[in-house]
Amino acid sequence: MNKNDTLKLQADDFEMALQEMQTMIDVSVDDLIQLHQSAEKYARLRRMESLLVENVMAQPVITLHPECSLSEAAHILATNKISGLPVVNEHSKLIGIITETDFLRALGIPSHHSNHSIWQTLENLFNHQLQVQEPEGIVSDLMMTDVITVLPKQTIHQALDLMKQNNIKRLIVRDEDYKVVGIVTRSDFVRLFFDHFKAQKK
Repeated sequence: MNKNDTLKLQADDFEMALQEMQTMIDVSVDDLIQLHQSAEKYARLRRMESLLVENVMAQPVITLHPECSLSEAAHILATNKISGLPVVNEHSKLIGIITETDFLRALGIPSHHSNHSIWQTLENLFNHQLQVQEPEGIVSDLMMTDVITVLPKQTIHQALDLMKQNNIKRLIVRDEDYKVVGIVTRSDFVRLFFDHFKAQKK
């Protein structure tokens, strides 16, 4: 058996362990099992709280240069099925970000209204005849330069707080020199949550 395998403890195991100790302990086997389950729960929580951004971020990251045409950038975004792209300079340092909302505006498609659900926005797009135009210009015309970032050694809880405070879907992960090293999105955290949930059910 691999030393990293997790042992599944059963009631008989606790019973035999108590007999082996040859002493009186004012605790039942059920109490021990409950204690063990609680300890496992807190161990999982501790592991979650100590997880770093670098443990969950996606890499490598597709990046754009500011001189890239908007039509080419839109093609890269659509082909790779991603919703936001970091923009870097000639030294590979982060200088901006461009998102699907920016591209929708550039294409002449109304962007998501804050008072609408995403389903209402999609319904409006399919129910109205839109005059879509080829996006003109370059990435630097459209990109946002005020980019919210996170460092690889920050915890996932710090990253979640940043996303919540700034109401954003993704965080660019950068090093001390502002070079892009990864990206973390809401989908990554949802996946992490379900992995944690499944572990609790075992």
